[in-house]
Parts: sequence; C-alpha cells; structure tokens
Amino acid sequence: MVPVPQTLAAPPSAKDVTATLFQWPFSRVAAECTNVLGPKGYGFVEVSPATEHIQGSQWWTSYQPVSYRIAGRLGDEAAFRNMVDTCHAAGVKVIADAVINHMSAGSGVGTGGSSYAKYNYPGVYSDWDFHSCRAYVSDYRNRDDVQNCELVGLSDLDTGSDYVRGRIATYLNHLISLGVDGFRIDAAKHMAAADLSAIKSRLSNPGVFWVHEVIYGSDEAVQPGEYTGSGDVDEFRYAYDIKRIFNNENLAYLSTFGQSWGYLPGGQARSFVDNWDTERNGSTLTYRDGSTYTLANVFMLAWPYGAPNVYSGYEFSSHDAGPPTGSECYTSGWKCQHRWTQISSMVGFRNAVAGTSVVNWWDNGGDAIAFGRGSKGFVAINRESSSLTRTFQTSLPAGSYCNVQQDGCVAYTVGSNGQFTATLGAGEALALHVGAMGVGTPPPAGTATFAVNATTTLGQNIFVVGDHPSLGAWNPSAAVALSSATYPTWRASVSLPSGTSFQYKYIRKEPNGAVTWETGTNRTATSPVTLSDTWRA
Repeated sequence: MVPVPQTLAAPPSAKDVTATLFQWPFSRVAAECTNVLGPKGYGFVEVSPATEHIQGSQWWTSYQPVSYRIAGRLGDEAAFRNMVDTCHAAGVKVIADAVINHMSAGSGVGTGGSSYAKYNYPGVYSDWDFHSCRAYVSDYRNRDDVQNCELVGLSDLDTGSDYVRGRIATYLNHLISLGVDGFRIDAAKHMAAADLSAIKSRLSNPGVFWVHEVIYGSDEAVQPGEYTGSGDVDEFRYAYDIKRIFNNENLAYLSTFGQSWGYLPGGQARSFVDNWDTERNGSTLTYRDGSTYTLANVFMLAWPYGAPNVYSGYEFSSHDAGPPTGSECYTSGWKCQHRWTQISSMVGFRNAVAGTSVVNWWDNGGDAIAFGRGSKGFVAINRESSSLTRTFQTSLPAGSYCNVQQDGCVAYTVGSNGQFTATLGAGEALALHVGAMGVGTPPPAGTATFAVNATTTLGQNIFVVGDHPSLGAWNPSAAVALSSATYPTWRASVSLPSGTSFQYKYIRKEPNGAVTWETGTNRTATSPVTLSDTWRA
C-alpha cells in the first residue's frame, strides 16, 4: 500500500480556524466567504454533506446518502463548484463533510430523483458491498460490533472491500477536482483506521487535509489515537472538559489545558466548543448558555492547542429539527455564532499570535483569568458574577491597542513596563493584539452601554430606542439592534456626548417586523453610563 503522509490540523499558514456552517446552502456559504469569513481571517469553511440523500426536513437526512451525486437540499454541483471558487477567491479553503461509512436506512427516492432500497443503490452499491452484520451497533467495547454492524440501522459499507474503497475514492476525487481542500470523515470510528488509510492512498492528492470524527469513550474499544496516521481527529474530550470547567469548576484550572490532560497532541487535534450532535445531546455548551458559551469560544481561539473549529448552527426546539427556511442571520433562527463580535474578532487575534507560547498567566484562583501570547497578544476573561478591575502585566510592546472584543476601537495604552489597567464586567472578555493598534485614546467618555435581560423565542430580537438621534429618535425602524451573544442578556454600546441626558425603552421585533414595546414609563439615564436592565413585560 502506498504510504499516506500524515496531515496535521494546523496548515502551513497562520490561518488555522475553521467555521462550520451547519446546513447552510452552498450559495449562502459562497456569499459568507466573501462578506465575512475571508475578511475576518477564517482559514477554512466546513460545509454539510453534498451527496444526494433521503428526503425529509430533518437535519439528519443529509447523513443518509443514496448516491454520490451532488444533489442534496443544499445545492447542486454548479452551486457547489461556485461556492468553492468563491471561497478560494476570498482566501478561504473548503472542507467537505464526507459520509462514507454507510448509506441510508430505508428505501425510496432521493433528493436528486434516484431510486434506492437498503443495500441496493443502483449504479453504486449492491447487497454484497455491505457488512454481513445487519444488526444495530450495541456494544462499544467490542471493536467488531462498532466497525462491522449498523450505526442506528444505517446500511454499513464494507470498507475493507477493494471495490467499496475504489468507489469512495472516486467520489472524494470528484470533490477534489471541484477544488475541495479537505474532508471531515463522518463516523470515522465505525471504520477501521487501516481502511481509511487505504482509501486516502487512492486519492489524487493523498496529502489532502483530513480530519476524523472519533467520539471519545473511556472504556471503548476504538480510541481517537488510532486515526492520527491518516489525518487529524476532533478532540471531543476538549469540548466535554470546557463545559465542565466553565459551568462548574474554576477557570484557573485551565493554565495547563491541552495534551497534558490526556488529549491528542495539539498538532493532530481539532478543538471545538460544540457541534450539531453535542448541542443536541447536552454533552457540551451551546448557544443557550449565553456569555458562558461566548467566553468558552474566546478562550479556545486564544489558547494554543489544536486547530479551532467555530460551530455556527441554528435555533431548535426538537432534536430532529431541520434548518430554518429563512436565510438571514439572527432574524430567521440562524444563530451565526461565527459572526458574533466576541468570537469573530478572536480569529484575527489567533492569526496575529500564531507560533507564540503562553506568557504572563494570571488568575484569581476562581473564574477570572488572563494570559499573553508571547509579545503579540493578551486576553483577559471574567467569568465571575461581578466586575473586575486590575492592572495586568503583559509582554506587549508599549503602545495603544484596540480591545477587539468590542465594536469600534476602544483603546487601552500599554506602558513601557508592559502594564495596563482595565475593568471587565461580569461575563466579559478583553483581547489586545499587535494587529489591532489603537490611537492612544481611552474608552470614549460619552458611551452609553445597554444591557437588558430579555427572554425571546425563535426569530425575535431586542432593540433599544430613545429620544436622542443616536437612539433612533423614538422611531422603531431606526432603533439600535442589541447583540444576543451573551443571551439572555442583550447588549450594545452607543456613542453619546458626555453629559447627555436621554430617555429610552427596549422593544422586541418579530420576524415579520411587528414591534412590541416593553411596558412602563420611559427609562432615563445620562452618559457616560453602563446600564443593567430587565425587560418589563
């Protein structure tokens, strides 16, 4: 067999962050590469499976292929090719989610019109191309059961077969010919590592980026480390521990986070906070965790372990719920976490500090931490329930730096001794780096910072409106949108002349544009001010 070169998570360039746009149509991914991912510095975009699949609105229908045609609900081959070309033009590489362990669980007509039955996919596979075990996987301590039986009843391909290996390689080579830069191998633990290495050796580019989904289980027969010979591995232990620490333990414990905790070497791991499976089974943090979730992503992007994967999904109320029918971020159920200022700004931070080690670690023994990345960056995270004011020691060169955690340039001056003083509110972070230098000005004296605790349902958003022109002059259509990144607290900052007295109220907008005003009299304040309000129902 031709040797397969090992492919590490971190690419040769400094841009090692992936945005997974779960269930995004290919046309939307193309636009997002141009408008957001490229400008923000993301190195990769991972897209959901392209293959023709069973019909149905549920998200998991994408993971039951019935042929290797690009004919799923996300777009046809022309849309896929255009997406790849457009993303490349924006400097973003494309990772395709590849479902090669199995085919469908039933029979019918696929999204592209292909007729199929379980174990019979005309022109692709017949009964003898599948493992003889026709029972569900039931014992994860038994390697044969895990890799030869059926994952939730899906027809399990015999990846030890020369024909099956060739057929899979033909499909992957087709995607490579369309410009795909890498693959996420779905359900990798259900295939022998040797089978995957053999398939990869048949590719037109055997060194293509390749990351395995291998969910860790402490007493299971199949372990993540088996797969590093042909690519990288999603490090699920990282995500599990992030949830535990950010929810129930002390952030101070994170000072040694990484391989020393028993994880894979950082150069062979993809780190993440959540994905579409874990947000549904509760094993990791999710968008519902508000500022805790946001701060966990900030830490992941600032910390030098693995190649981070930022997950971007949608609101859901049931496990099976498919993607929203709308296409706009924030107003139709799409959460678009990859756009949140607190997260997207850290992509540039990570690119700027690439290759540096952790320096100047500080913690309060609890849930406030800070650390530098060599002489190129510094981040502070406050998970405490109250604000934190501190003079931080950094290794940054003297100068003025923008806090990229905030919109605009709120600048902090680092002295010749490497120190600066800052106040972080509860649930907030601060990040400075040499790629975002300021203009030597402190935070603007005339800033009004709004924060309101407001519970919403799918598609609803919160705004602030008031009597000052900067607050829309009481016109709801000109109201200031608040960010849900720290949900259920909605936040925004507005520049107002220092000493300005103003009136304001919060409003809720429905997906159809309908407006609901909070009850009660007009609220009043004078800038500069930091507000902490609760929606009045």
